[in-house]
Amino acid sequence: MRADRLLALVMHLQTRGKTTTQTLAEELGVSRRTILRDVEALSVAGIPVYTDGGHGGGVALDENYRVTLTGLKEVEIRSLFISNNNQLLADIGLGAAADSSLLKLSAALPTAHQPSVEFIRQRIHIDPMWWWHDSQQVPFWDDLQKAVYENICIRAVYESYDGTIGERILEPYSLVAKSSFWYLIAKRDGEFRTYRVSRFHSITLLDEHFQRDRDFNLANHWQTHLQEFTEALTEFAFILRIRESRFDFVRRLTPGRFQISEPVDETGWLTINVHMESIELAKMLVFGLGKDGVVVEPPELHRAVVEAAREILEQHN
Repeated sequence: MRADRLLALVMHLQTRGKTTTQTLAEELGVSRRTILRDVEALSVAGIPVYTDGGHGGGVALDENYRVTLTGLKEVEIRSLFISNNNQLLADIGLGAAADSSLLKLSAALPTAHQPSVEFIRQRIHIDPMWWWHDSQQVPFWDDLQKAVYENICIRAVYESYDGTIGERILEPYSLVAKSSFWYLIAKRDGEFRTYRVSRFHSITLLDEHFQRDRDFNLANHWQTHLQEFTEALTEFAFILRIRESRFDFVRRLTPGRFQISEPVDETGWLTINVHMESIELAKMLVFGLGKDGVVVEPPELHRAVVEAAREILEQHN
């Protein structure tokens, strides 16, 4: 609807300032000509919007003009007030601020929309945290935030996945939370790298600032990183025969990492192809299945399971 687009145009200008008509057209999915017509319509309606031509020009909104919450739709209000676990915001010291901001938003809503707040809070809850979450404060958190906010270079001592510990100079760009873990995105030797915050042994703020890459987009970078990380995982492929009664066990432990190659037969067993990061994790799955799982391929997994079983028996005898 045109009314929705006009409101979106005003909100865009209010939050981002002067913007070219081409950018606005791409954001709103219309032509530049349509944007110019919308600007004219807003101006006629009394909205202080104007255009500047030439290099550095664009569409802008008077900096003293603000849109109130009366323009919100009910579905937009529900999206704002969905109940959620704000532990991640608490980790970065913004838990109380988040609660306060929602309270102020709620108080500012028109009376007709007030019931929608409690309605959605009691029907949907989003919890991004993993089942187990370390309640201890994230190490070196204050220094990391300061470095990210103020573009300060840091000297970091970091423990890699393989246990090696080394010192490096980093340009910290962003902090990202995923499944209860915090990660630092930083530049090292001109390339972006990702570090798990819990693996830092020390952080030292240096008396040196860096210039951020103006083309860096955090959301896009993170999505690209996730895809590259998944594709780069060293995968160990193997085939198991399992009892049908243990299928749910496998499905819970390896979501998206297995396929059924042979359905359940008359004896109550089925065959699955599984992909995991290493032979060690494959062994853990086999031992978890116990007598309800049999290794079909490869032979090296079969040998590793038999050898580990013998060692366990010797240890317990």
